[in-house]
Amino acid sequence: MTLSRREFIATTGAVALSATTARAHTQAGKELWFNKVTRWGQTNTSAMDVRNYDVDFWRRQWQRTGIQAILPNGVAGFATFPSRNPLLETSEFAPDRDLLGELTKAARADGLYVVSRMDSGVLNPKIRAAYPQWLTRDAKGRPGQTMCINSPFRETHVYAVYQEVIERYGVDAFTDNAGVSGGPLCYCDFCKTRWAREVGGAMPTGLSLDDPIYRRWRRWNTAVTMENWEATNAFTKKLGGPGCAYLGLVRKFSTLNREIATRADLLMMDCQSRNDAASFHEHADEGRYMRSILGWDKPVAVASSMTHHSHGYFRLTADPAFETRMYMQAGFAGGFNLWWHHPTAYSEDRRSFEIAAPTFAWQRRHEALLTRAVPVATAGVVRSDDNAVFFGHDAPVLYQPGYISRVTQVPYRGMVKALFESRIPYYPLHIADLARHAKDLPVLVFPNIGGMTDTECAAVREYVRAGGSILVTGMTSLYDGDGEPRPDFGLADVLGVNIAAAAPKRTFFAEAMEDSYFALPPGNGGTMRHPALAGLDETQVIPYGGSAIALRVAPDRQVLATFAMAKSDGTPTGDSERPCLIVGTFGRGRVAFMPNDLDHRYLDDPHPDQALLIGNLLRWCAGEGPLPVELDGPGYVGAYLYRKNGASLVHLLNGSGIDNGEQIAERGYPVGPLKVRVKAPGRGTSVKLATSGAVLRGTRSGDIVEFTLPRLGEYELAVVE
Repeated sequence: MTLSRREFIATTGAVALSATTARAHTQAGKELWFNKVTRWGQTNTSAMDVRNYDVDFWRRQWQRTGIQAILPNGVAGFATFPSRNPLLETSEFAPDRDLLGELTKAARADGLYVVSRMDSGVLNPKIRAAYPQWLTRDAKGRPGQTMCINSPFRETHVYAVYQEVIERYGVDAFTDNAGVSGGPLCYCDFCKTRWAREVGGAMPTGLSLDDPIYRRWRRWNTAVTMENWEATNAFTKKLGGPGCAYLGLVRKFSTLNREIATRADLLMMDCQSRNDAASFHEHADEGRYMRSILGWDKPVAVASSMTHHSHGYFRLTADPAFETRMYMQAGFAGGFNLWWHHPTAYSEDRRSFEIAAPTFAWQRRHEALLTRAVPVATAGVVRSDDNAVFFGHDAPVLYQPGYISRVTQVPYRGMVKALFESRIPYYPLHIADLARHAKDLPVLVFPNIGGMTDTECAAVREYVRAGGSILVTGMTSLYDGDGEPRPDFGLADVLGVNIAAAAPKRTFFAEAMEDSYFALPPGNGGTMRHPALAGLDETQVIPYGGSAIALRVAPDRQVLATFAMAKSDGTPTGDSERPCLIVGTFGRGRVAFMPNDLDHRYLDDPHPDQALLIGNLLRWCAGEGPLPVELDGPGYVGAYLYRKNGASLVHLLNGSGIDNGEQIAERGYPVGPLKVRVKAPGRGTSVKLATSGAVLRGTRSGDIVEFTLPRLGEYELAVVE
């Protein structure tokens, strides 16, 4: 099937949009306001809050935390002002209070910018009754609870609401909690007419990603969604000026994040806390991932809840200050700007108002070090939205706390956990951005990117041929961009293998559970072991727990491990037809391939040998020489290296004893001493510690500076000049 014009625009427009966005950041040589904001504050407003809101109290809180912009509710379920729109409801407790006006006036007096928080997806009964013909429809014509994305609702109702807020209050921009949402599969006349005009043929009859028509609908729906996003952004800027941006909130693992980031002036991320399945270092990863898409010099702010928002959902109580502080400090390591969030304007637990100020004050003193710095890493860990949707099949449009795709997210998260444990410097990146980042990264990691297009395979092939190295797991490239099986790996020549039978189903690894192992060659006597097996000399097995597939291995490749099952007598029996680890070269690059899900197993039931093997493989792929930043010493510590204006900036995040994601953290466990080696161009040896205030004297050998940190508490920022 040929691409429709809309599908063509969706796949080719990002490059042009990125250039447009870059130009939008300056107008007549003047930097737009949002590029200067690094501290944000948000207080959501309940109906009772409209009556009881103490503006003077919150002004003092703005001043205590040194914020530069606020995000008050405009119309989110109800209007916080007496609107001229008869369809908008106001607070039943204070229907005539103009709270948005009071807050805007106070913010202007305090020199703050105002971004109105909206929620255009909340429809009160009057709105539904006024526009019943615009509600979504199921296949039988029955109305749903939301307005159809292809109806005139946005242009007729939502735009009028935005216009009133701009004209009355002159707000600087908008966020919208439901502003970027593709909506459900809808069979209303608007959708059917537009589908017939732009795509043609029958609409999908259900939500199965096995159906090529539904897959096409998913792509079409994304294009429609982003067209609406662009139109709304253009509308708010036309009325409010070039800085009056429409900010659709992004969320962790949302498949729309790159679509938004390639169009956005700045990003606001609604990811208020780690949940039971996450960790502090994953928060740093998410910051680096979003900035790798948006650009290292552009702002990304992430909400941090001051109330108990993780490990349960008790938003009436304060979060432990240590938990929230660690989350914000992990955000520093990821390049996020600060944004405190309170769910209501009054709290029975007044401790929540004391959490933000110290960290915001620290950020204010050091913001020059925390913004527009460029990360330096050895590896890029590749993510792909199409892989998540069309190969994973179970990935939601928006990430939901506690939900983890077994096919796509678990291998990725297991891989980054292993790299963190191995102290390998890395950052995540989107597969569509390989060309932009490949020149800065000697190794790319593909954790079960099963679904890849021919174009993506060709880009990887050229990267390796030119000297880049790759670490690949699972079924990477065995399926195409639609998530359909290929007869062989799309990267078969690069990986040095051919599949011996039909491609297994997508969930083959995720569903397997066996008493299985990687069988290694003998560790003493005979030939010397490969560097990837360093530290494993005294064992011939490491735990696995999954299954493997039969492959034919090219004669120029070396098999370092095979699949093995435990026999009844307790000894392993290897299967040479099912290799578990294959290494070799292609062109000028090195290739390591694990055709299994050891990364997935490492997240579910980690064993140190698994992380050791993955770390060894990546170091072998990277070749000789030191890593950009290396850390020796005790603890579960992350080291994140950035460069800015000739200085090398090392963020050290201590997750020792608290970063397993299983429970809320209330106290830290200091570690040390830590020996740090940093690639720091220049001639200086001075190391300034931004948190403790100490100055250390390092030693230099060439471009490597080495220093010892006697003790690491929660977080430190070391500046090497």
